[in-house]
Amino acid sequence: MKKSFFLLTILFVSAVSFAQTENDSVKTETKAAKFFKGLTLGGYGEVAYSRNFYSDNIHRYSHAEDYRNAPSHGRFDIPHVVVLLGYEFGKGWRFSSEIEFEHGGTEVAIELETEEAGEYESEIERGGEIVLEQFWIEKTFSKALNLRFGHIIVPVGFTNMHHLPTEFFTVYRPEGENTIFPCTWHETGISLWGKTKGWRYEAAFLPALSSEMFNNKNWANGASASPYEFRVANKYAGAARIDNYSVKGLRLGLSGYYGHTFNNSIQPTTAEKYKNVKGQVVIGSFDFHYQNYGFTARGYFDYGHLSDAEIISVYNKSLQKNSPFPRTNVASDVLVSGIEAGFDFFSLSNNQKLQKQQFFLFGRYDFYDSMYKTSGSIQKDGWSKKQILTAGINYYPIKQVAIKAEYSYRKLQQPYNSEPSINIGVVYAGMFK
Repeated sequence: MKKSFFLLTILFVSAVSFAQTENDSVKTETKAAKFFKGLTLGGYGEVAYSRNFYSDNIHRYSHAEDYRNAPSHGRFDIPHVVVLLGYEFGKGWRFSSEIEFEHGGTEVAIELETEEAGEYESEIERGGEIVLEQFWIEKTFSKALNLRFGHIIVPVGFTNMHHLPTEFFTVYRPEGENTIFPCTWHETGISLWGKTKGWRYEAAFLPALSSEMFNNKNWANGASASPYEFRVANKYAGAARIDNYSVKGLRLGLSGYYGHTFNNSIQPTTAEKYKNVKGQVVIGSFDFHYQNYGFTARGYFDYGHLSDAEIISVYNKSLQKNSPFPRTNVASDVLVSGIEAGFDFFSLSNNQKLQKQQFFLFGRYDFYDSMYKTSGSIQKDGWSKKQILTAGINYYPIKQVAIKAEYSYRKLQQPYNSEPSINIGVVYAGMFK
């Protein structure tokens, strides 16, 4: 009898222990499931090969005749690899981040050495960049009202808002916007955005660009980057965008930017002659995207203006030679435009397998001029005006992956040499979770 009672006691304790263990396991699984339900993981990347049938010598524009019959050169590159990580906390709060590896990473730092008479000092071990492209926390009040704080994409132009490699046909990002403006343009600031029926809007408060980083080749392209461990914000700027989706398959977008750029520097000048210099930057942009019946077309038109461009040009060229600034003339106005169109021939097929894939034949035209207009005594650089004709294919074996191939012809005015190339790329963009 005692043995039976003892055995029953052991069985009872074991059952209770097992039930408790099972209950704890269920709770753990529930917590894990809840965590993974709120987790977002994704990214995009590009691998590219180019054969350029022109010289890449730094003097090919200043001594164009010497490089007219230069041999071709090739390049393998990894333009961008981005890892996206986000999380939904609940109650309308979310977090998102993007870490971007450009051209394989970097080990670079620039500092202003106070111990060495204020000289700039840099150490470079290998090329490329590792960039925190996005890092923000957002509160959603409704579909029409969202408030975002942190490191955000500036909503100006086509490419900044649509920079995934599956959102354009070319192997590399559209050359005009990728050359003249920061791209992808990201700043630490605050934005307000929302959607209503057929419309999307966004407005952002940001640190201003720095006129010291403007140059004759890329205008404002590097003006949002900081060579320091922090972002100088002596001046501020605003950006806004509105998109319309009223017509099926068509998106129309308008965006703009305004800010003062002069003296937005770690060492602003106090000289009286620069008292009224503001370096106002105004950018206006129109872009569109149409997709229907197997046909896709995208395009943009941008115009940028910098006030006090002549004074800024002279000032920039007077900066220290060992500083991280370009020290060149700067245009008062720039013009950028681009359009591409392609047709998916697999959309004509009755084969179910082919219909799940896509095969585009496309053409593209770009025009941009980083010295479209100059002010005062500043001379325009003839090589700054470029037109690019591109034709090629995009094959999508699945929605998230594309294989690209193209022939591109960059035309410069005389006496400069044209720059043809062949580019091949493999890209992906998608969410893993």
